[in-house]
Amino acid sequence: MGKTIAIANQKGGVGKTTTVINLSASLAVLESKVLIVDADPQANATSGIGFDVKNIKTSIYECLIDDVNPKDIVLTSEIDNLYLVPSHIDLVGAEIEMLNLPNREQKLKQVIGKVKDDYDFVLVDCSPSLGLLTVNALTAADSVIIPVQCEYFALEGLGKLLNTIKIIQSRLNQDLEIEGFLLTMYDSRLRLSNQVMEEVKKHFQQMVFDTIILRNIKLSEAPSFGKPVLMYDVNSKGSINHLNLARELLQKNDKTRIKNAERIME
Repeated sequence: MGKTIAIANQKGGVGKTTTVINLSASLAVLESKVLIVDADPQANATSGIGFDVKNIKTSIYECLIDDVNPKDIVLTSEIDNLYLVPSHIDLVGAEIEMLNLPNREQKLKQVIGKVKDDYDFVLVDCSPSLGLLTVNALTAADSVIIPVQCEYFALEGLGKLLNTIKIIQSRLNQDLEIEGFLLTMYDSRLRLSNQVMEEVKKHFQQMVFDTIILRNIKLSEAPSFGKPVLMYDVNSKGSINHLNLARELLQKNDKTRIKNAERIME
C-alpha cells in the first residue's frame, strides 16, 4: 500500500508546488512509483510537469463532484514512474459544491483510496489556504510535509496550520503525522536565512528535514519549460537538493534499497 503525503502551508510562495513536482520526480528517478494529485485550482503542478491545463478535459474536480474514477484520468508524464491526477480552474467551485455533500471532508480520501495501492507514494499539492480542499487533503493523507521559506514572516501562520492539523488529528484523521518541516529558498549569504533556519530547528528539532532546499535560478526557471529541475538541469543545486530530499524520505520510511548496515559510514 502506498503512502499519501500532503504538502501544505496556507502561506503562498513557500515552495509547495515546487516541492511536489521535484520531490515526485526525484522519487520516480529513484525507482519509486509516484502519483501527484494536484488539488490546487491554480493547477501549477499540472503545468509544471509538462501538461497544458487548457487541454485538460477531466480533472480532480470531476472525481470529487461527479464520482469519476481517478484511474480513468491518470496522466503519464515524460518521466518513468511519475503519474498525475490533474487539476483545473473548475476546482475553485468545488469547495462551495462540496458544502452540502455528506462526509464532505472525506471526499478526497475516497478518491485517493481508489488508486493508492497502485503507487509507492501519492503526493498531494494543496492550495494556499486552510479551506475545505486543504482539509480534504489532510484528511486523506498519512502524513504532511510543511515547506517553510527562509524569509521574514516564515513562522507567521504556522501556528494556525499546526492547530488545523491537531483538529484534523482529533476529529477526522487520527493517523495523520507530520512527515517533517522542509526549509526552502535558503541563501547562506543572508543572515535572515540563517536566523530562520535556527529558529525552525529550535522549535521543531527532529521534525525538520536535514535536507535544505537552496535558492536556485534553475529551480525557478524549470516550471516555465514544463519540466522538473532534474530534466531541465540535472547538475543544478535544485536537482541535487531534491534528490537528497527523496533519499531522506525513503530512509525515513524504510523504503530505501540501501541496507541499514550500508548506511553507516566507516
